[in-house]
Amino acid sequence: MAALDDTTYRAIADLMHGAVGLSFADSKKALIASRLATRIQRLGLEGFEDYLALIERPDDGGEFQVAVDLLTTNETYFFREPAHFELLARELPQPAKRPLALWSAASSFGDEAYTLAMLLTEWQAQGRIGPDWQILGTDISDRVLRSAIEAVYPAERLRHVEPERLRRHCLRGEGASEGLVQIRPALRERVRFGQLNLTRPIEDIGPFDAVFLRNVLIYFDAETKRSVVDRVLTQLRPGGLFFIGTAEGRVPCNTPLQVLAPGVFRKLVA
Repeated sequence: MAALDDTTYRAIADLMHGAVGLSFADSKKALIASRLATRIQRLGLEGFEDYLALIERPDDGGEFQVAVDLLTTNETYFFREPAHFELLARELPQPAKRPLALWSAASSFGDEAYTLAMLLTEWQAQGRIGPDWQILGTDISDRVLRSAIEAVYPAERLRHVEPERLRRHCLRGEGASEGLVQIRPALRERVRFGQLNLTRPIEDIGPFDAVFLRNVLIYFDAETKRSVVDRVLTQLRPGGLFFIGTAEGRVPCNTPLQVLAPGVFRKLVA
């Protein structure tokens, strides 16, 4: 298969930016080529130009979504950046009459959403929060959402889960399923998942007491980052907590925020 030329690469990058807001610099050409090459061969296409022609078509058979999935895959695991969860434990509201609601806004395979569910289940048992809480996980990828609903993971992804917590919330696979772990039904029932494009208008799905938008802003350019963050923050209650990845730097937005810790902010009243 011929190498990905600059013209075709730029056309693929422009298509992704216009449709879902993904931003790929010229330096990402080799990465894009490597992620798409196997798929192109599997489809029996001649090369990248043919693949571009396919995903540009309205009747692409869902291939554009497959391309998005391939280009946005990143590492995820349970209890990633544990300092965020420690701060959440300190700052979450005390039991109240209204439900407690958390949003994992780029939930990928569900690791983050189920991490939150583990914590809230335990805090409820301790009497720190009431029983009426809910977690929403959203992502642009239909493939990762289907996997999140099934809630089956390689045991390595739960390497930071304490043994007692693992026994309480998970089922270990046996036989052909050895090395896999599934979240117990009682915990899965507390988490809802849905598809959402953060670069498009968001209906009223909140308000939330905490929103996690971690490790996704890296895919957007500066202008798109700002619009995405402000759009997401419309769903966060005043005084609510907002989390991004600790390595993602300063939050680009117009919404007033108070810095609490690296990657953690409180939404202020405008």
